[in-house]
Order: sequence, then C-alpha cells, then structure tokens
Amino acid sequence: MTQVKICGIKNQEGIEIVNRHRPDYIGFVFAESRRRVTHEQAYELRRKLAEGIKTVGVFVNDKVDSILKLALSGIIDVIQLHGDEDEHTIELLKQKTVCPIIKAVRVEKPEQILAAQMLPCDMLLLDAFHQGSYGGIGRQFDHSLIPPLQKPFFLAGGLDEENVGQCILKYKPYGVDISSGAETNGNKDEAKIRKILKAVSLAR
Repeated sequence: MTQVKICGIKNQEGIEIVNRHRPDYIGFVFAESRRRVTHEQAYELRRKLAEGIKTVGVFVNDKVDSILKLALSGIIDVIQLHGDEDEHTIELLKQKTVCPIIKAVRVEKPEQILAAQMLPCDMLLLDAFHQGSYGGIGRQFDHSLIPPLQKPFFLAGGLDEENVGQCILKYKPYGVDISSGAETNGNKDEAKIRKILKAVSLAR
C-alpha cells in the first residue's frame, strides 16, 4: 500500500492535524527553509506526535554528527538526504544508526536516478529540479523520466489532492511526499490533507 508523507510539519497545529488523520510519515525540515525547525522544536513536536506515525528528518549537506544526534535521540526515525551527499556520507550514517536512509534526486534525466539507485541508501525520493534550490518548490517534474527501479521510491514535487491518485496508479511509488500541496498560506491545511489521504486510499 502506498505510504503518505506529509512534509514540513513545523508547529503544534500541524501535529494536531496529522494526529487526527494519520499519514504514515511526517517530515521535519532541518535545512534552510520557511518550514525549518530547530532540534529543540522537533523534540517538542515529536513528543506530541501520535504513536505509529514515523518521523523523517530532512537534511541538506548537513554534518554527520548533527544528523546522528537527532537519529540516536529518537527524534527522527528516518534520514532524508536532500543535498549533494555521497556514498561516503551514507556509509558513515549507516555505520552509526539503524535509521533507514532516503536519498533525494532532483530529476533532470533518468541516468541521475539510476546512479542514485547504486548508492547504499534504502530508498529514493524523486523531486523536481530547480536551479539554485534543493527542493520544496511545489512543482512536478516530467515523470516519464523515471526508469524501472529496484529500490522503493517516494514521488515528490507538486503533488496535491487533484493529481496524487493518478500518479500512484501510473507510477506505483512506494510512497508520496507532499508539502506545499497540503498547505494554504504556508500552513498545513486540514481539509487538503484529508482529501489527499482519501485520494491515496482510493488509488492504493
């Protein structure tokens, strides 16, 4: 069954919404972003999160020690590397933590995705490319660029309640990652999240 990740949870209101609607994953963004949270904020939000919802820490070229601090303290269950992290960085993290690792790819061509699949990560996340940005731009990319893959992948970029079901049926991702498509005026929108989860449920 397709997993749902609601990314960019940043406040108590967002936690209350996801607790009511129960996506499979939520994302805490620790990279530079309007959705960024500090370690301390993530700790407090995690404490209030309903049991059974997994937390993903989103990082862009962060220090390994900083990532491990969050993973080993139990604040995050999954590590998402959204920058230029290489095989060496992933190996270091895997030596020190049992957290699954997602490597994000800003898709421009199929060869990028195939190269990322060779990394020692557990999953991929396929997102739109935009010059000067590491993600979170709310745009779709050309999904026809996705080659047949052996590794499970999250599909990201411009997904919302209108298109997520069709994308699941056509590309059969392990999961979908939704951030701006679950927001209104920069805040998580309960009605949109409810519709997204319903659309995913119908497409599963």
